[in-house]
Amino acid sequence: MPPTPSTALRFDAVDLDRPDLAVLRAVDWLVGAGQRWVVLGPNGSGKTTMFELASGYLHPTRGQVSILDQTLGRVDVRRLRERIGLVSTALVKKLLPGITASEVVVSGGRGALEPWWQDYGPQDWARARGLLDAAGFGYLADRPFGFLSDGERQQVLLARALMGRPELLLLDEPAAGLDVGGRERLVGYLGRLATNPEHPATVMVTHHVEEIPAGFTHGLLLREGRVVAAGPLEAVITDAAMSEAFGLPLVVEQAAGRWGCRAG
Repeated sequence: MPPTPSTALRFDAVDLDRPDLAVLRAVDWLVGAGQRWVVLGPNGSGKTTMFELASGYLHPTRGQVSILDQTLGRVDVRRLRERIGLVSTALVKKLLPGITASEVVVSGGRGALEPWWQDYGPQDWARARGLLDAAGFGYLADRPFGFLSDGERQQVLLARALMGRPELLLLDEPAAGLDVGGRERLVGYLGRLATNPEHPATVMVTHHVEEIPAGFTHGLLLREGRVVAAGPLEAVITDAAMSEAFGLPLVVEQAAGRWGCRAG
């Protein structure tokens, strides 16, 4: 069992280059254990690249990335990824549509895409179903994943990400494509998880402040690969910082722990 990490994520002067394009520039970022972060920015600002670095699927061109106190380039990322829970729409394309929701969840505990090649005991299946029950979606357990709605799939993927008791949870636009009902059910459940002190450090990438769950503590704003603002949410989600990040005058509002945003 690895020691409890002192930090979940740390970026030090991180640059990432693509051919003829600087994707990230001089990014400094520290995610403490137990913190809940949201990463916001317009299309092309570098959010997905930040997510891929944080999950160990990319390495920086310059600078240093540490995940759970392990530095990329000095650690076996295959073992490191076993400690990270991921929710990404890219995963949907890799899952067999005929396997059931509970099979999708239980296989997440071993980092597999289907349950055939591992042995799962009664405790594993009970935990998988319990995670679906906790989100209010236990009725999906025996339904084929390929026949679920987008909102139901995201709830199943979240349960899958939690199956292995991760030390870091990474969410890549989990509410993308959901209708209002699906979004609110997902965001509401994420808010309940955020208030649980045993829930792992969490980073969620999104385009919309309306998708920030209640209970999230910190925010990072990106524009053209550079950090506009980072820190406690109330200091980051401001009219001035949001306007700078998105390139037009914006007004932000907060009510009952949730955020809203409109053109000024």
